[in-house]
Amino acid sequence: MLENWNEQLEEMYNKMVEWRRHFHQYPELTNQEYKTSKLIADILTDFGIKIRTNVGGMGVLGYIYGAKPGKTIALRADFDALPIQDEKNVPYKSKVDGVMHACGHDGHTATLLAVGKVLNENRKNLAGNVILLFQHAEEGGGGAGKMIADNCLEGVDAVFGNHLWSLYPTGEIAYTKGYTTAAGDGFSIKIKGKGGHGSSPHDTVDSIAVAGQLINQLQYIVSRKVNPQKTAVLTIGSIHAGNAANVIADTAVMKGTVRTYEKEVQQLVKEAMEEAIKGICMSSKADYEFNYKYGMPSVYNHPAETDIFANTIKTSLPELVIKEVPALLVSEDFALYLEKKPGMIFFTGAGNEELQAIYPHHHPKFDFDEKAMLYAGKAMLAISHYYLAEIPSGCAAVTVK
Repeated sequence: MLENWNEQLEEMYNKMVEWRRHFHQYPELTNQEYKTSKLIADILTDFGIKIRTNVGGMGVLGYIYGAKPGKTIALRADFDALPIQDEKNVPYKSKVDGVMHACGHDGHTATLLAVGKVLNENRKNLAGNVILLFQHAEEGGGGAGKMIADNCLEGVDAVFGNHLWSLYPTGEIAYTKGYTTAAGDGFSIKIKGKGGHGSSPHDTVDSIAVAGQLINQLQYIVSRKVNPQKTAVLTIGSIHAGNAANVIADTAVMKGTVRTYEKEVQQLVKEAMEEAIKGICMSSKADYEFNYKYGMPSVYNHPAETDIFANTIKTSLPELVIKEVPALLVSEDFALYLEKKPGMIFFTGAGNEELQAIYPHHHPKFDFDEKAMLYAGKAMLAISHYYLAEIPSGCAAVTVK
């Protein structure tokens, strides 16, 4: 059965490319995906798939019901773009100034549309159901949380996601068991000193000098406070203070990010930062404001479902290289689905030096090898086949509102 599904997917490859390139030419920013959401809904409707729109905002759900009872799995794709100018020289270059798909979301969406069509056309052979999760606002817009709050996971037994990854070669499927991506937190620190003339530092509280001490002290948190067997990153990405060469700045503002996997490490870093800021400012007679914003939690791939996926791909798609890789320090809001339901996210290699599809994600020249969509689609069909090709025990019903 799976071989037949894969053949049907291959027959749709040109259509997948057509969809992907349309999305790429007409990208929409986070929480502004009006036309993209409508197009996805229209395509699913043309397939005869029951849909639910405006899920948590602009999310779209597609419901595929098998002929026999069984489990319900969810497959997710995201479809928002980024505020980046497209610098590629390709026919499908973004036509929206300052906006581009620089992370592969256009490919995720095209892939899941094709997968949905194949599964829907073979629903008489399914023992169970599939929910297609087309998610808006992944890039910091809270899309996953909004869709979950709107019951997108109702009745779901397991959830799976794919992310195209240009830094792995096409033909590879990569996965990580357990922690897979990091929690991505942000912070700002405002040092409040006492400005004055550059010739009279003794009459001032130099916010820049205090900031310099603090930057050095913050780096000790990772090297001396965090267990070396754990992972943490603390980066100051921005510092602004003063306007004139002969004036001691009254204030200095620093902004940065913290990346961790475990919650206890995340909390340790936050508390150690506050201690360092307070101590240095007190000793320098400066005041401060410290704002720490929790971002997405870390993605934790459930071990059982990850093993199922890895073994299924090895058995069903021997032409692909499947490998376990170290966790990444990027963040992904797929984490929120996995806090509610068992499942995992995998990375489909999409790099190709000949096509110059090797730029990192969020780069102005980012692109990917479109054949990777075919491999990602086959992986999604394979895991669907595992769960739904035979009647599993312990069914879960799905309700459409």
